[in-house]
Amino acid sequence: MDLLHPITNPALAAAALLLLTLLVVRLRQRGAAARPAQREALDTVNGWPPESARVMTINERQSYELLKRALPGFMVLAQVPLARFVRVPTRNPYADWLQRVGSLSADLLLCDAGSRVLAVVDIRAVQETERSRKRHERLARVLKAAGIHVHVWREGDLPSLAEVRTVLGADLTQRAAAEAGPKATNSRPMPLIPVAEIEEILADGDHALRDVMEPVPSAFFEDYEPTPASGGRR
Repeated sequence: MDLLHPITNPALAAAALLLLTLLVVRLRQRGAAARPAQREALDTVNGWPPESARVMTINERQSYELLKRALPGFMVLAQVPLARFVRVPTRNPYADWLQRVGSLSADLLLCDAGSRVLAVVDIRAVQETERSRKRHERLARVLKAAGIHVHVWREGDLPSLAEVRTVLGADLTQRAAAEAGPKATNSRPMPLIPVAEIEEILADGDHALRDVMEPVPSAFFEDYEPTPASGGRR
């Protein structure tokens, strides 16, 4: 028996360590499985007591009023999630796209009378954190791929009324001319296209792209959210 001690003692120690490791792993798995169930059991209102908050910051409100004054013939919307006005194919998991960029919001959208997005104004802080910078870059990358122009404004250094009319007016002129195709025969530069002419041009485009340009319905996302357990979220 004494000859077995050098072998038995390490073997017993290894077996005990293995059992202890398996026990810890099993307890962690049970805890991980219990946490989603606990979250599902939380009531939406009682678990997260809601409070009303402002939709826009001071700089965003100033920028909003600036756009309304400079471009009175256009629709200006604030804090619109990308998932509301950007379509993507769903051959890859749509929930993953929502988690990456779909939940990001555009600060200000500049739209025509038919709510088609013509440009985005991205209002950025003078001093940005690394995380904020990457978020804005990710937002701009997606919008560029979607063919939506992005204009970056800095907090505390907003453009003047004349600058907004010149820069955004020129941008909208080019976009409207490109969409009009052969109809755009007058190349005379204009600081701002008359509202009636824009509506006429975009009305033709809406007729041709009626199904493509319709907004993403709010209920569209319900198919890509996890189904709550019985008696769970409300």
